[in-house]
Amino acid sequence: MIKTPKDMKTYKKQLHEALEDSFLRSALDKFNTVYRENRPTVYEGIDFEGIRDLIAENKDRLIPFLETLFDEFKRNAQKAGTIVHRAKDAAQANEIIARIAADNQVKSIIKSKSMTAEETFLNDHLEEKGFEVTETDLGEWIIQLKHEGPSHMVMPAIHLSRYQVGELFEKQTHSRLDKENIDKLVKVARKELRPKFLEADMGISGANFAVADSGTLGLVTNEGNMRLVTTLPKIHVALVGFDKLVPNLKTTLTILKLLPRNATGQAITSYVTWIKGTNQCLNTPNKQKIMHIVFLDNGRLSLSKDPVFSQSLRCIRCGACANVCPIYSKVGGHKYGHVYIGAIGLILTLFYHGKENDRVIVKNCLNCQACKEICPVGIDLPHLIKKTYAQILKQDGKKPVKNWVLSKVMKNRKLFHFLIRQSHLAQKPFTKGAPLIRHLPSFLEKDHGFRSLPVIAKRPLRDQWEKLHQAISNPSLKVALFAGCAIDFIYPEQGKALLTLLQNAKIQTGFPMDQTCCGLPAMMAAEEDTAKKIALQNIRAFKDEKVDYIVTLCASCASHLIHNYQKIFKEAQEDPAGLKSFTRKIIDFSSFMDKVYPLDDHKPTAAKKVAYHAPCHLCRGLKVTEQPRALIQKAGFTYIPSKDEDVCCGFGGSYSVDFPEISREILKKKLDNIEASDAELLVTDCPGCVLQLRGGLDKRQSPIKVMHLVELLSKGQI
Repeated sequence: MIKTPKDMKTYKKQLHEALEDSFLRSALDKFNTVYRENRPTVYEGIDFEGIRDLIAENKDRLIPFLETLFDEFKRNAQKAGTIVHRAKDAAQANEIIARIAADNQVKSIIKSKSMTAEETFLNDHLEEKGFEVTETDLGEWIIQLKHEGPSHMVMPAIHLSRYQVGELFEKQTHSRLDKENIDKLVKVARKELRPKFLEADMGISGANFAVADSGTLGLVTNEGNMRLVTTLPKIHVALVGFDKLVPNLKTTLTILKLLPRNATGQAITSYVTWIKGTNQCLNTPNKQKIMHIVFLDNGRLSLSKDPVFSQSLRCIRCGACANVCPIYSKVGGHKYGHVYIGAIGLILTLFYHGKENDRVIVKNCLNCQACKEICPVGIDLPHLIKKTYAQILKQDGKKPVKNWVLSKVMKNRKLFHFLIRQSHLAQKPFTKGAPLIRHLPSFLEKDHGFRSLPVIAKRPLRDQWEKLHQAISNPSLKVALFAGCAIDFIYPEQGKALLTLLQNAKIQTGFPMDQTCCGLPAMMAAEEDTAKKIALQNIRAFKDEKVDYIVTLCASCASHLIHNYQKIFKEAQEDPAGLKSFTRKIIDFSSFMDKVYPLDDHKPTAAKKVAYHAPCHLCRGLKVTEQPRALIQKAGFTYIPSKDEDVCCGFGGSYSVDFPEISREILKKKLDNIEASDAELLVTDCPGCVLQLRGGLDKRQSPIKVMHLVELLSKGQI
């Protein structure tokens, strides 16, 4: 039985253990990079976004009618000789399968890989009833021998080295093995498992599809074991979630265009098998194979009626949300999920295995948007993770102290800004006049000392605005600046650089003084009401600004203002005055400079080599990718590519405070790649990324300087 920590102290201990596993980190880091590098090749000539949107649309249309599809499937399957069952929960599903085995005098059972069987802990139940159960998928057999759950939905033993597997096989075979030779280890598994196929009385599988109009199961695998499991024993039982129901073969073939590509980077999987009804079987009384299908609800039908969470039932179990997750690449699936791992696991755990198993792990999300971008069915995973956390807080009926304080402070703009101003005084003992805090108190240094921290500005941008900004006669354009917390109170110099650029181009710039934090920190903490009230404050603050654009230097702010404000009020079924006008005018700095600002090209200066880090909410949240790199070169600098430019730096706002051990390791890989690029400068479009990257490089005493793109362009006098 899988055991997931119920408290943060235990969870943190497990995270530290995972981070100390050098093989785990090395293997998953390499897989994370190779998967992302190879994925474009397998999608060459494929309209990923078009097919993704089509699948999502089809799924959403069908999800409210799962019971109707079940009835249709049952009719057609039973016509073909299959016995169809319906289980309300995991316990009932396990009992049905155990009863089938008992009624047919089964002794030995073989299984092919099934996440649904993992969900119900079927093996544990059958073994308690006295049945011998053997997993036949290589990865699943390995983790069965190790008595643990899968660490990936598609590659369950990816966390283990050949040496660890070799030791398991030595215990199983009671013989010495060549642990260096993977081919020989595979042959050992084949030799051990083949007799199990021949001796088994029952085979158990899952299914990727249950095709309603024909009563057919579709199974997608890369190993031939599944076909042996479903054909050799006299009894075949399939355990299938209600969410696997589809109306027809055409729908499944559309999904198959993306499933293997997204899961393992294959254009097509090794085996696609269709099973309908019974066939000849000479070792049964009536010479016919016994075929049962158990459909599992376990919360799915309730989910299908939920206006927010129903989209999670689109999931086709490709596992790609883990493949690209920077957190998963550091700690693996056993620390980043319960049964279902990765981003989708943080959501489904609440509904399939209860809040106790999700309460801690659901907090472990960077909101980097990588999972959302990769999802082949368009699930807004980061948003649903925060909604899941909100549900857990609601079910618990109490809030953490952090949430209570955050809500009280952020709803009151004047109090919030007053406290930030006072932070300038509080930090003086640690700064000693330096621009960065390089040494924290001893009780903080161990966990949070992996980067230097910026100081709160003595005078925020808003206090300097009146003197900095100039009235421009006959302006070419009118814009307003949405500063956000970081530009206003930590990096006012970035705001000054923007103002210089805009005034040089005769662009009139305004700064509404009633603007406040964008509200993303409240959203990340699942403080939905607070996030909504902050949104209303900002909409009102900019309502009377007669401007063409609202420019922001923070990619996270831009993405939140454009996308999440609309989600917030749509879910609240509200439409505040000025919302559409406000969100329509928001534009990130790179897009503004590319689309609006009158640019002049400069000749490249080879001596100034500039690397670029793509902020998550810019390249994925806003789909702005090439513009920043082009701007670097137009400003006269030499752009130097570096590895994994669009991978998160590990900041994630308060994430780096809550999970510093993971933030540190993500940052380390990022900085290693930057230093290997031979760049002199590192540029990014987000003040949060500036904080993380500048602090990390300063701690390394690296000569590479970090600046916001606006500072680089202002420096280049574009």
